[in-house]
Amino acid sequence: MNTLRNRFLTVTLLVAFLTAPLAFSRTDAPEIDTSRNKLIGYMLSKQLPVMHFSDKVMNDELAFAAFDLYLKQLDYQKRFLLQSDVDALSVLAPGIDNNLLKGNSILPDVGYEKLTRRIKEIKKMSEELLAAGFDYNREESYETDPDKLKYAGSLTDLKERWRKLLKAQIISRYLDLSEEQAKDTEGEKKSDKELWKEAEEKIAKRNANFFNRMDQETLQDHYDRFFNAIARAFDPHTNYMPPASKEDFDIHMRGSLEGIGALLREEDGYIKVVRIIPGSASARQGLLQAEDVILRVGQDNEEPVEITDMRLRDAVRLIRGPKGSIVRLTVKKTDATKVVIPIQRDVVQIEETFVKSTLLESPDGSKVGYVLIPGFYRDFEKTRSGSDARNSTDDTRKEIEKLKKEGISGLILDLRNNGGGSLMDAVDTSGLFVKTGPVVQVKNSYGNKRVLSDNDPGIVWDGPLLVLVNQFSASASEILAAALQDYGRAVIVGGAHTHGKGTVQTLIDMNENIPLLHLRKYDDLGALKVTIQKFYRVTGGSTQYKGVVPDIILPSLFQHLKSGEKYLDNSLPWDQVDPVPYTRYTKNHYDLEGLIAKSTKRVQEDDGLQVIADEAKKATERSEQTAVSLKLSDMKAKRDEAEIARDKIGVHYMKYRHQKDDENGVHPDDNSENDKNKWKEEVKEDPYIHESLLILEDMR
Repeated sequence: MNTLRNRFLTVTLLVAFLTAPLAFSRTDAPEIDTSRNKLIGYMLSKQLPVMHFSDKVMNDELAFAAFDLYLKQLDYQKRFLLQSDVDALSVLAPGIDNNLLKGNSILPDVGYEKLTRRIKEIKKMSEELLAAGFDYNREESYETDPDKLKYAGSLTDLKERWRKLLKAQIISRYLDLSEEQAKDTEGEKKSDKELWKEAEEKIAKRNANFFNRMDQETLQDHYDRFFNAIARAFDPHTNYMPPASKEDFDIHMRGSLEGIGALLREEDGYIKVVRIIPGSASARQGLLQAEDVILRVGQDNEEPVEITDMRLRDAVRLIRGPKGSIVRLTVKKTDATKVVIPIQRDVVQIEETFVKSTLLESPDGSKVGYVLIPGFYRDFEKTRSGSDARNSTDDTRKEIEKLKKEGISGLILDLRNNGGGSLMDAVDTSGLFVKTGPVVQVKNSYGNKRVLSDNDPGIVWDGPLLVLVNQFSASASEILAAALQDYGRAVIVGGAHTHGKGTVQTLIDMNENIPLLHLRKYDDLGALKVTIQKFYRVTGGSTQYKGVVPDIILPSLFQHLKSGEKYLDNSLPWDQVDPVPYTRYTKNHYDLEGLIAKSTKRVQEDDGLQVIADEAKKATERSEQTAVSLKLSDMKAKRDEAEIARDKIGVHYMKYRHQKDDENGVHPDDNSENDKNKWKEEVKEDPYIHESLLILEDMR
């Protein structure tokens, strides 16, 4: 921050002749609605300081924070901009707050112009580098951590950076092809020279596609990201959502969307079908299949739109649509024939987001229920209208009731990788395990507190309960884990801590909050997700920043990752409020210290968990070695080391058993019955769940 301020002082005199030609010299730039962007910027500058939980105001400090975020999203890996570009952009940083109020934000225009110009230069540069070839025997290294890199001082420096990057990509691809050929016992063997040539061709094609996607970035995309940088300067969970992002957020929250029910990917400029979601509109229609290429999209009887070379997200917007409407897809089949497939859109349920369960057998022969809650979801539109809305609480209740009929003696609730969701369902789900009482305290920016409680005296499960968490368990899942821990209702098991997101956001439709005197009709302005409150446990401590510390801590493969609230820019600090009265659960009393001691002893003797602990330590060491050798033998040795680690873990952990996926990591046959039930086999071989079963035995 201070460096940026100093830089600003040294280059201020350049602003008069740097900004004008850059901001307005592009004649090929797509038109944007300038008045709409002025209004969005003005609304952000007025509404965010008033609505946000913090006491932040629109001033120079916030402006510099927003600029830092904007610069990171513009060129985080420092592969395009020169230091001189950054200096010129930094001149505009202190004026961000005032320019928003005046409706005169030129930073996105300048950033767009500079980045677009550099992209064209780097595209040509990379083509020249690929054509010239590389010395694969030259010993050198490439720094992969952007934080350890400075912006290049010249195009010559930038060219050298790209030379190393492309060389690294080609060597990596060559190693892929060599491994594939070694495992293919029937195919024709290629010479080493042919493999190198194929690797170079594939990387050239991949980079051509990459630059093609970069070319499709619009000035409006840059404005949208600039507005989001303004919002995120308040805290990492406050966001500006352009219309498309708002639609994706709604889909995530309700676990469904209206469309055709096909998983798509972009490949070599084409939109290809990866798989058809069972039970979807496409599955019922029957003609669209995996590996089909979609060439054109038509709305009912309208002229179809060509989608070749279109960004995937833009193509998806054309294919999605309201339930009952017709979309006509012109498709190229695998035999090269072309057909037009009409599909009536319907609601697509995203089953991966829903609660599911399975029955496990404990080492002592008893039955234990396992319930996975991937997220806390609720269809709020149906809830507001009074309709029957699918939600995670009801789904969890149904799965537990189903397991109870099997005669379970304990229950595992898996909240690992659960990023949160509906606050209402976090509270209601807590009520499935405790009679009545406070679940979480919520405080607003004025210091006013309210307590969200479970008022239903009924309990769905009153037996031994264990909750699994990890550092990716966040927000609503932390509320549930914290409440069950504070009540003494469950033993919490996992890594060193959960994510630490202890804030509440609200979603504001900007179209419904247009200031007076703005009588003109605008295109959709998008939405604003704003942090308005903070969570506090019934004991008074916040879950913000620190997260939830499990009762029993197990080794984690991800302990080296800087993942959590404390690693995010502008995250709010931890604090505490007064506790509220609550009654701890006493029915299933257990000796926590004894449980910890027994678990610790088992972990030290468990081959699987010890392998994880050893590999976690090595992963931490590897993560600190960010300079990658570009020597072929070194890159192969590093890859072999990672392969050995995967295989060692895979012996004990099916999820990490080595399987050679295709380059994009997708599985065209995912809709087979075996793959649908594969997660159950993974659960049975999960070492964390195995230890959880043993802890539950100790609890009984």
